[in-house]
Amino acid sequence: MKSMNTSLTPQPPVAETATAAAAPAPAAQTPRSLLKQLQSQFPAFRDFLPLSIGIDKQLLAVMPELDRKTMRTALGIHTGSLRYLKVMEKAKVRYDLDGKPGAEVTDTHRAHATQVLQERYKKEAERKKAEREAKAAEEAARVHADKLNQLAAKFSKKG
Repeated sequence: MKSMNTSLTPQPPVAETATAAAAPAPAAQTPRSLLKQLQSQFPAFRDFLPLSIGIDKQLLAVMPELDRKTMRTALGIHTGSLRYLKVMEKAKVRYDLDGKPGAEVTDTHRAHATQVLQERYKKEAERKKAEREAKAAEEAARVHADKLNQLAAKFSKKG
């Protein structure tokens, strides 16, 4: 279709490109880039402090242009991070965006952080064990192949 009318072909892509360049700027923010922005902007994120319940509403009040899905994903990445869970495991108080203390951290939330950490450590230990076993099996197979090759060489010389 482009080859049929060459005089009009350059104009629509230029207009689309200008619109596309202007429109996705706020929407193009990834959860990770948003998280970096939140960490640079708010002490509670930067210091991995336990976040107050409803922090998403506080964020939307301060930054109404935020995409909710991106924000929730960024919050999930942050609250699921090893550093956050380690802090949460021992925390007594939650903090708002400015780093001001608020409500207490419940035993249930501390226990949940501990449980998630234990599951992660267990999964990591299992992965490392499987990796070691695979290396050992690979080494055993190599040694076995070497021995077979030596035997084959030994008997092929005599024959």
